Amino acid sequence: MRRRRSIEDWFMDSIITIILIVIVIVTLYPFYYILIITLNSGTDTNLGGMYLWPRQFSTENYITFFNDPKWLSAFGITVLRTIVGSILGVLFTSMVAYGLSKRDLMFRKIHFSIVIIAMNFSGGLIAFYIVLRSLGLINSFAVYVVPGMLNIFFLLIAISFFREIPEELGESARIDGAGEFRIFAKLILPVSLPLMATMSLFIGSGHWNAWLDSAYFVQNESLRTLTYRMIQVINQSMVPSGNMQATEAMSRSSVTPFSIQATAMVVSIVPILCVYPFLQKYFVSGMMLGSVKG
Repeated sequence: MRRRRSIEDWFMDSIITIILIVIVIVTLYPFYYILIITLNSGTDTNLGGMYLWPRQFSTENYITFFNDPKWLSAFGITVLRTIVGSILGVLFTSMVAYGLSKRDLMFRKIHFSIVIIAMNFSGGLIAFYIVLRSLGLINSFAVYVVPGMLNIFFLLIAISFFREIPEELGESARIDGAGEFRIFAKLILPVSLPLMATMSLFIGSGHWNAWLDSAYFVQNESLRTLTYRMIQVINQSMVPSGNMQATEAMSRSSVTPFSIQATAMVVSIVPILCVYPFLQKYFVSGMMLGSVKG
């Protein structure tokens, strides 16, 4: 039987509901505000006083954004970097973690010592640059994905995860003649989908939002990322193209640097929002996976 709710219960529920509504508004309104800026005339936005909906509805910001080859190139590089970097990062991190999870691995303590040292100490930016230059990665697309192929943080998490998988699962496959790579691909990865999804989301978000490597290690303008272009607009407070013809063209239109920057923000947020719902279910199943194994 359901317990009758007292006045205190109604009062506390009302207070909690109000607090949650305020938190939702405070959290979501900045994103909504950026969205209405992109759907409003840029010159009209500069006048201020717009809070709830576009005052002069316009799609010129998006038209200008997608017609600018620099923004399109940066968007394509960011998408390609995120996809390739996420796949390689998850694959190599999982493979190394699977090997280190084996208790009979030779020189296991030495490997773990190297991992712990790499996690707590860094050679610094100059040493990192020298290493990248010696490997021929400077000013190339590979500089975006190769350094992140092994994620130390998720390496330790994956090691703990793989240790919880029953060893009998791999032993039965070895009896049938399967090798370690086949066991890893056919048996370990299918039962590790929650881990793979979590790693993919966080590693992919890191690649999508990264801009320092594009600023420090890349000089080729065609390899610039979307976030770098956004930072460039913020720092320079000028039109992306930077020539007199583009400046005159923009002065005759309703587009402003700030409206283009806001449009780039919306374009950069939408892909992450579209991917997250498909991976969210694996987070919950990952929390319960250890209790249903065996």
